[in-house]
Amino acid sequence: MTQEPLMQPIPDGRFRFACRRSLPCFTKCCANLNLVLTPYDVLRLKNRLKVSSKVFLERYTISYIDEDCGMPVVKLKMNDDKDRRCPFVSPEGCTVYEDRPGACRIYPLGRAASKIRGRERAGEYYFMVKESHCLGFDEDKEWTIEEWIKDQGLDEYNAMNDIFMDITAGRHSRTIKTLGGQRLKMFYMACYSLDEFRRFIFESTFLDRFVIEQDVINRIKADDVELMRLACQWLQFALFGDKTIEPRRDFNNNNSQ
Repeated sequence: MTQEPLMQPIPDGRFRFACRRSLPCFTKCCANLNLVLTPYDVLRLKNRLKVSSKVFLERYTISYIDEDCGMPVVKLKMNDDKDRRCPFVSPEGCTVYEDRPGACRIYPLGRAASKIRGRERAGEYYFMVKESHCLGFDEDKEWTIEEWIKDQGLDEYNAMNDIFMDITAGRHSRTIKTLGGQRLKMFYMACYSLDEFRRFIFESTFLDRFVIEQDVINRIKADDVELMRLACQWLQFALFGDKTIEPRRDFNNNNSQ
């Protein structure tokens, strides 16, 4: 018997799927995952757990430099048991469901996205991820892709992930792979360790060096989403020289006197 491919097109934009606790496969997809977390995933999860970015990253993630893209990647750390279960799954289901990562939220779909720098929206393509153990595909509930996106609260996740994509969009991999260790640490801090990045802004000369509107300063003191937006703009400037943030012209003059 020919095995169906894992990734399948959705020709008419409609599919059948439902997940419920009574299905024998319930939570089987929540184990042995190679689940990459986006900066927005980390933001939502650390706030849900009421821990700092540092604690969340140390306790629940593994980070490394991806050989293909050349940038730091953060993955969710599975439990150290025979099934390698997700640390947030229970027999009743996901314990962080309202703030679950985008990759879990979008399932059973996948999203391929690319972005041209300067454009507000990314180009995207949705496909079906049809795992053999999942019985949800036998259910009668029918969806359009648009209905699924709305039902799963994906719009906000996609929008924030597209902002993150702006950092590297349209850049040649050779350019990215020339970034040194210090710049990669800068990338990791600004993208994933937001609490550390907030301290960097308010406890260094950052606000003396760059023109940041007062209303933005007021918002980033407590709003992690606004802080992440600023972090992405700053990284485009600091790593690649994009004109996404304005340096203060008088900073060097004042400090040289």
